[in-house]
Amino acid sequence: MEAEIKEKDLDNRNKSQYPDDDLKHAYRFSAELTREMGNFVKGIILFGSRARKSKEAHDIDILVIIDDVSIFVSREFVQTYRIIVQNLVGKISKRLHVTTFKYTSFWEFVRSGDPIAINILRDGVPIADREFFRPLQLLLYQGRIRPSQESVWNYYSKSSQTLHGSKFRMISAVMDLYWAVIDASHAALMRINEIPPSPAHVADMINEKLVKAGLIEKKYANTAKKFYDLSKKVEYREIKEISGKDYDRYFAEAEEYIKRLRRFIEEYK
Repeated sequence: MEAEIKEKDLDNRNKSQYPDDDLKHAYRFSAELTREMGNFVKGIILFGSRARKSKEAHDIDILVIIDDVSIFVSREFVQTYRIIVQNLVGKISKRLHVTTFKYTSFWEFVRSGDPIAINILRDGVPIADREFFRPLQLLLYQGRIRPSQESVWNYYSKSSQTLHGSKFRMISAVMDLYWAVIDASHAALMRINEIPPSPAHVADMINEKLVKAGLIEKKYANTAKKFYDLSKKVEYREIKEISGKDYDRYFAEAEEYIKRLRRFIEEYK
């Protein structure tokens, strides 16, 4: 009695989840890139849950694994590779979003159970594979790829950094409001043929040229001064944190100021 040999079809597990058009572009990109780069390409993977059966316009995420083990990756070679990829994206579809990993780097991600690598293995369809991606997928499906302790703490440290970074971005957002006020002020002063002053003198000039001339209300000169003073407090670290409630208030003031100056610019004769 002869044993029946059945082949595993790992590709179809994920392939059916992607639109045919995405697969077509991915296979064309893969064929042309491997023709240009040869053995330098270790694998080309279609991945990304955003693309799954979506009827809306979306990026087509492609991962290219380059062989840095058997081939010396020089700066000139990398530059040539980038030019080829850019040309192929322009030729095939600008929806292609190509990410490139070195072979050793991808292995390191997998070894540590990094979420990026795990998601690529879980969702990915190997378009071109020199027999390294499918074995890793199989190990994942079998539950034999696990996060390392090092990876756990690396990601935990990122969460702390991101948490504190969010405070900085709130401060940065307030500084954006300040520059929006300054830009609108400059535009209004230019409208009456005045040379825009430095930010330190904007509020005084708004008061002198626009408020005293009866062109806008006094409170807008006060707004300009308020945002300049606010920027200095941020610069000198007198203000280190901005609450969401404070940001909303600053945004409303800046928006009102900008709208008022737009009305002045449009109506000034």
